[in-house]
Amino acid sequence: MVFELPDNLHPDCAPVAWLLGRWGGRGKGDYPTIEPFEYAQELVFTHDGRPFFHYFARSWIVDADGEKVRDAAQEAGFLRCRPEGNLELVLAHSSGISEIWYGKAEVAKFELHTAGVGYTESAKEVTGGKRLYGTVNGDLLYAYDMAAMGQELQPHLWAQLERQ
Repeated sequence: MVFELPDNLHPDCAPVAWLLGRWGGRGKGDYPTIEPFEYAQELVFTHDGRPFFHYFARSWIVDADGEKVRDAAQEAGFLRCRPEGNLELVLAHSSGISEIWYGKAEVAKFELHTAGVGYTESAKEVTGGKRLYGTVNGDLLYAYDMAAMGQELQPHLWAQLERQ
């Protein structure tokens, strides 16, 4: 699917404009405190001309045939685009976690690191993370490393999504 640059895109958002739109696909997850799993996911990035994108993601656990087993995580927030490719992500999760992330956009990719994590008393203890997003042959690839539940920062999720 061809991506067209929006007319009202804020200049600070140009390095990550390729994210705009709806993405869908499958990924895998693993962590020492859980059983490995497969999931399907939908990501949506929208904008209104100001220097940020609204972000929403939802996922569901799938079986080996790709059939939905149950709903999984949701997250929503704002990817704030700053001058010179600098990025800030403000994110809230349905699981009771909120995070502040910082990073920098490069050509067709960016990496974010947590600057602060908060969680409700009923949420799992997440203490840090790293996210890598990139576009390869028109697909969105990402990886999420997490430090949680007394574990060191390590791979947790990875997926390949297609523009919808």
